Amino acid sequence: MVAAIGDVLWDDFIGDCALGLFVSFVDHGTDPNCTGGNGLTEVYAIIVFLFVLFALLGSSVWVGLALMGVAWVGMELFTSRPAGDAMITTIWTGASSWTLTALPLFIWMGEILYRTRLSEDMFRGLAPWMRFLPGGLLHTNIAGCTIFAAVSGSSAATLNMVGKMSIPELRARAYPEHMIIGTLAGAATLGLMIPPSLTLIVYGVTINESITKLFMAGVFPGLVLAGLFMAYIVFWHFFGGGSRPEPEPKMSFFKMIRESVFLLPVMGLVCVVIGSMYLGYATATEAAAVGVIGALVLSAAQGSLNWASFSQSLMGATRTSAMIALILMGAAFLSLSMGFTGLPRAMAELIEGYNLSPVALIAVLTVFYLILGMFMDGLSSVVLTMAIVEPMIRAAGIDVIWFGIFLVVVIETAQVTPPIGFNLFVLQGMTKHEIGYIAKTAIPMVGLMLLMVVILVIFPELATWLPENIRQRN
Repeated sequence: MVAAIGDVLWDDFIGDCALGLFVSFVDHGTDPNCTGGNGLTEVYAIIVFLFVLFALLGSSVWVGLALMGVAWVGMELFTSRPAGDAMITTIWTGASSWTLTALPLFIWMGEILYRTRLSEDMFRGLAPWMRFLPGGLLHTNIAGCTIFAAVSGSSAATLNMVGKMSIPELRARAYPEHMIIGTLAGAATLGLMIPPSLTLIVYGVTINESITKLFMAGVFPGLVLAGLFMAYIVFWHFFGGGSRPEPEPKMSFFKMIRESVFLLPVMGLVCVVIGSMYLGYATATEAAAVGVIGALVLSAAQGSLNWASFSQSLMGATRTSAMIALILMGAAFLSLSMGFTGLPRAMAELIEGYNLSPVALIAVLTVFYLILGMFMDGLSSVVLTMAIVEPMIRAAGIDVIWFGIFLVVVIETAQVTPPIGFNLFVLQGMTKHEIGYIAKTAIPMVGLMLLMVVILVIFPELATWLPENIRQRN
């Protein structure tokens, strides 16, 4: 009893002290001699936001709820507006966006196709044509990930889909283990860039930009990055050490054509989804709905559609969509809260004061997102930073469409870098190798993705030409 009373008194004492310090802190911030936005200086705002954020994330609170918690504290500190009313209005406005409808539909399309025989069919269709290239069937990792990325939107789904078929086949043909794992780890990240990309949807919704234009912007850079991966395999074939697998048995041209038929269903679905957006016949949301119908038809034609697979795909899409939606809700509320502090504007003015060139700013942001990606997943990195980064890039005159593709490339790199590289954990579950070994095999791919950043800076038209020339529906 005494101990219980002591605990209560101690809690009250701590609460009173915290309240006193809080009031003193606010009074100091509202002193006329202090500089800053709404009473507290930008430095105080940064300290408060970061402290609350890391405290919540460190206590294993969901990212979406952590963002809401930070925003709530910001609203209470920096404005007299009721935090509850602001949160309800902001969350509803963000969650009811029509553009956001494309997200669960594309996720569902990928979930449906994940439960089909698509990976087996892709390997059968690609293998006859990849066998002639230097490096042989290792190219099926790249080509398979490129194709499936165009119907999944997720690097994890792409990795699972292609890896479950290519890893056993390539091991059976005695291909080097480090090349099998390394090329797959890098190529799977194409699911973040090649449309329909879930990351680009989240980025577009966050900055209120056209999802269709962002999708089109990712096509050429995605193909160039896939080309770099394949060029690395060719380089390894001629200059890499170690043994080479036995050449594949000869196959007649007629049989090669016959095997290629297995690629037609997925290639048809890719052309319908992406082509409808480029030609202006469908928005991203409408193309997603068409993609779901096409995936259901393809699954039914393969005989893999039943009530169990249908319900599993629906529940899988629901779980993923709810997780992303919660993060977006928290990000929207956090953006509103930060707006009251003047922090985004102050950061933009600070960068402008340094007179950094756009290239220098991109170099700084590359390092920043690589470090951030070591500890957070890609979607969280995007929504957490856009409230501050967007005014900076707009003030520097950087095209937001181009920046979205740059951001995806850097996030792709973080997907295969420890300690929180998500693709590394997926591959560990598939191959039973240590994380350190998998990360080591992916080092060349990380270098190629950083090279892709340089290529985007030198040739920005890779990301901007297609969106500028997209046809608009009458």
